[in-house]
Amino acid sequence: MKVISVNLGEKKVINYKGKIVETGIFKYPVNYPIFLGEEDVVNDAVIDRKYHGGIEKAVYAYSENHYKYWKNIYPNLDWQYGMFGENLTISNLEETEIKVGNQYKIGESIIEVTKPREPCMKLGLRFKTQKVLKQFWNSTKSGIYFKVIATGNVQVGDQLILLRKDENSPTIAEVYETKK
Repeated sequence: MKVISVNLGEKKVINYKGKIVETGIFKYPVNYPIFLGEEDVVNDAVIDRKYHGGIEKAVYAYSENHYKYWKNIYPNLDWQYGMFGENLTISNLEETEIKVGNQYKIGESIIEVTKPREPCMKLGLRFKTQKVLKQFWNSTKSGIYFKVIATGNVQVGDQLILLRKDENSPTIAEVYETKK
């Protein structure tokens, strides 16, 4: 597994059905390292701290491999990494294999798998349809939240090096299935 893209977003204000919504889901690739802090990624917009950021959801990663699946469903979107609101786009990140509690070295940082992402209506804003929410729930392509054990910079090309595998924990896909 390798970092394909590092992504940051700014706060964006959208009028959705007559209601003003603030979001940080519009993330885009940057060409410099990002710093994984204890509760979020430095210089990344985290708007709703009830559902994003914090110790258990400091960093969100999504698999580059899942992009092909979604591009087939939504071919007319302006596709670039960060579409799912992820800070890290990683090759071969597979929810059906990665277990809660696994720890990885990535760049200068050490991260630990905590939970899958549960989609909200803001993903629908990015995809220009709320239909994506049900499709997201009906897949195993949830992406993965990590807590940061050791802070540090991460950049494109960094490898995820497994430090500890938690054999007795469920996979992210198994946890995601119980949330449906």
